[in-house]
This record gives sequence, structure tokens and C-alpha cells, in this order.
Amino acid sequence: MTTPPRILVVEDEVAIQRGLCDVFAYRGYAPIGVDNGEDGLREGLAGGFDLVLLDVMLPGRSGFEVCEVLRSHDARLPILMLTARGAEEDVLRGFRCGSDDYVTKPFSVAELMARVEALLRRADRGESAAVAAPFAFGAWRVEPERLVASCGDAAIELTRREIAILSLLARERGRIVSRRRLLADVWGMGSPERIETRTVDMHVAKLRKKLGAEGPRLIETVRGEGYRLP
Repeated sequence: MTTPPRILVVEDEVAIQRGLCDVFAYRGYAPIGVDNGEDGLREGLAGGFDLVLLDVMLPGRSGFEVCEVLRSHDARLPILMLTARGAEEDVLRGFRCGSDDYVTKPFSVAELMARVEALLRRADRGESAAVAAPFAFGAWRVEPERLVASCGDAAIELTRREIAILSLLARERGRIVSRRRLLADVWGMGSPERIETRTVDMHVAKLRKKLGAEGPRLIETVRGEGYRLP
């Protein structure tokens, strides 16, 4: 008999926390809910979870603090953050702390489950252990094994998700890569056309910021279509 994936739900709004746990239990998962950052951190560090669903605004420790500590202890633990709609800085800060993805409140059950299932599939495939060969875009050289990109004397750290985005764009250099394809190939979503999300745009915005003033030129936006490398 297969052990159901264990999910830690860290959410201080009791009604939302219970609702999330009920949804996960109905879908065959084994959820545990806590309502503050201290308990979330303690449970997360105890280990044994297949995914952590983490709210940003929490009593005790913030979701950002919890995320950062959990990520420093386990580079492969899938972490999905819950943010307020339109709070782009929260999203970017969550990525900097080590979250893998985010869902904005209010969210649909379909979107939430698509994100959770995609993260769990990636973890099952051991995606984080796969290392691509070094590649270049513009004047930058990406070394996936070291999680860095360099240009002359400049070097920046990249997440595995950012490397996967750049790798796909580099393979399709000059061609438009749609947001749906990015969601399917990089995030592992099975039916991205059914999901309305800005997670791709948020990741690209963070990546451009790391690349500096030339970021928007290095990763072009094709309005209404997607992105491409020139």
C-alpha cells in the first residue's frame, strides 16, 4: 500500500487552514495544519513532509522567515507560498527566500491542486538532481551544476527553476516560447491552459532583475504570446 504524500499547511486563518486540509485529505493526501510560524518551522524541520504550503502573513515568524530556514535545511523540499493578490514584492521576496511557486488569495481549488501536483511530480522525478550541460545566452555563460551565470567578471547565483527557464529559451533561441509551454515544461503542469497565473511573469521579472539593466533585452517579451531570447 502506497503511503500518501504528507503536506504541511501553515495558515493562521483557521477556516482556510481547515478547508485546505479537507481538500488535501479528500484528494488522498495526508495533511497536517498549524496556525503560526513557530509551529510551522518546528514541524517542517522535523522532516517527513513531501510539500509545505506556507502563508506569508503569520504570527510568530513570517512565512518568509520560515521558508528561508526550511530551504537552508533542505534544498529539495517543495515549498508553495500563499500571498495576497497583487502583492508582487511578496512574490519576489518569496522566491528570494527559496519558495518554488506561489498561489494568490483568493485562489481556486483547481489552481492550487495543479500547483501542488506539479511540484510533487517534479520531486518524484528527482528533477532537482538533474544537471544540464553548460550553455550560453548573449554574453552570459550558465553553469547549471554550480547554479551560477557569469559575464566577464560579473557572476550571479541562479535557482534551478531560473536555469530551467533559461535552458528552454536558449534551446528555442529566436522563437517565441509561450507561457503555457513554460508552465508545462518547467513547472510540470499537466493542463496549463486551464490555469490563470502570473508565476511565469514573476520568475522572469526576478531573472531580469538579476541580469541587470540589460535583462529586458536579453529576455524579450512578446506581448500576448510569451518570451524569447534574441
